[in-house]
Amino acid sequence: MNNVASILILVFFGITFLQSSYEKLFYWEDNVNWLKEHFAKTKLKNHVKLALINLVIMELISTILCFVGCIELMVSNGRVFGFYGAVFSAITLLMMLFGQRLARDYDGARTIVIYFIPAVIAVYWLT
Repeated sequence: MNNVASILILVFFGITFLQSSYEKLFYWEDNVNWLKEHFAKTKLKNHVKLALINLVIMELISTILCFVGCIELMVSNGRVFGFYGAVFSAITLLMMLFGQRLARDYDGARTIVIYFIPAVIAVYWLT
């Protein structure tokens, strides 16, 4: 099994985005209210729900691609789904980073960078 590191990163992002999208969907109003306050002084203040819907969709796509990519790597050594899972994970994180920087939440942005590094590594490994 030559793909252990790639599988571990894909599982990591699959779990991360599954849990994140679950919380957003099942605690929707709490998230919307918190985000409205978070983005109150930004250009996103009137578009919080739309931004959150887009983010949840990206998280769910990332989740599915990462988990399917793990299966593909284990079954056939294929890298297509895992590659796209890593790419979608990186794009999702960039969306979050953009929001945090827009809101001037530099600590939040710094935290996202910690997740972004393994996403880029996964893209590289799965290319």
